[in-house]
Amino acid sequence: MEQQLNNPKTLNAWAFYDWANSVHSLTITSAIFPIYFPSAAITLGSTTPGMISILGFELSNTVVFSYSISVAFLALTILMPFLSGIADYTGAKKSFMRFFCYLGSFSCIALFFFSKGHYFIGTLGFLFSIIGWGGSMVFYNSFLPEIATPDRFDRLSAKGFTLGYIGSVLLLVQNLTMLLKPEWYGGIEGEMAARVSFLTVGLWWLLFAQIPLHYLPDSIAKEKDTRHWWLGGFKELRKVFKEVIVIKEVKFFLISFFLFNMGAQTVMYLGALFGSQELHLPEDALIITILLIQLVAIPGAYFCARLSGWIGNIKALGLIVLVWIFICAYAYTVTSQFNFYLLATAIGFVMGGIQSNSRATYAKLCPKGEKDTASYFSFFDVCDRMSTVLGTFMFGLVIQLTGNMRISILVLTIVFGASLLFLRPLLRSAKAKTIWG
Repeated sequence: MEQQLNNPKTLNAWAFYDWANSVHSLTITSAIFPIYFPSAAITLGSTTPGMISILGFELSNTVVFSYSISVAFLALTILMPFLSGIADYTGAKKSFMRFFCYLGSFSCIALFFFSKGHYFIGTLGFLFSIIGWGGSMVFYNSFLPEIATPDRFDRLSAKGFTLGYIGSVLLLVQNLTMLLKPEWYGGIEGEMAARVSFLTVGLWWLLFAQIPLHYLPDSIAKEKDTRHWWLGGFKELRKVFKEVIVIKEVKFFLISFFLFNMGAQTVMYLGALFGSQELHLPEDALIITILLIQLVAIPGAYFCARLSGWIGNIKALGLIVLVWIFICAYAYTVTSQFNFYLLATAIGFVMGGIQSNSRATYAKLCPKGEKDTASYFSFFDVCDRMSTVLGTFMFGLVIQLTGNMRISILVLTIVFGASLLFLRPLLRSAKAKTIWG
């Protein structure tokens, strides 16, 4: 039985999951939790500040924070291709999405109990919240070609990102008032205010996710040998992998996506580090920067969706990547807080655009008539996660070798430039001409 495409309730419900889960990316990944973690992840009574003992090893809490991100992304990279194949084979896509959604949201709720000295709660809660967020996003993204026709992909994808940006900013502003204006909340202390903000993220995510989980359709299971159903995941992965290698457009796009996403995600995760360590900006200036990026990303996502309609997805991606190259070159010269705000504005505008455009373009590239969309999007997710791991590692390695963070920024211009080389063959392909002009 074919799923009904372009059902308004289904489309709106799908986009609403961005509203539900994006609060994690802003409050937990970018803004409040990274500031709170170093102060709370300590060994009580220790004479060495910032050092904690894990499995007999003495590690800096900032290193533990970094390793938590790496472990979470590596776990996603290993697990998701396997699980998404099973989801396609069994028709359990929405069940998997629900599981990871609940894992992420309850992990955020658990962070409420992350007080000083309880670093295991903070570390594991943070790690599993990332796994829950990333895992649910794979199955969420894979619903796009099942509920909409290709002409709706760009705007629907942009709508999701926009709702996510709006929702995450609204909750972050509310949580910041607890930290900056505690008298409004009965004099709540700073540590408790931060922990309550983690609780609100988990509850927001859990409650609003019920809308897409209710309205999204159940996937159709493939005919299978019930005695060996678990092998279906491997069979689907093997099939999709062979197709990805053969289909030139998909192969070149994934390589290009790997490269430009490596640059974009590195800037997103480590941009605040550049502002604090290289420019020595205060914490309030960094929070303003994060909010600025989120707000500017809203019109950026919609503008880039329109741009894709005017000149085609691949040409639009090429222009966006060119802007990223100029951004990295400009970042090398930035020395003042005002110029850093200008830089953040430009980053926010193209950050929303490159994420939204990439998701919509890949959905268009998936072979028509295929039902194993979760398996196809698992490859998309693998590129996303691995490029993030490699990009952040490379950024840190260049700093370690040169002692100069600005040189790391210049290296990113080379990465963005290389991604353009793999977009060029798509402009000349017959499929590119028929799909996006």
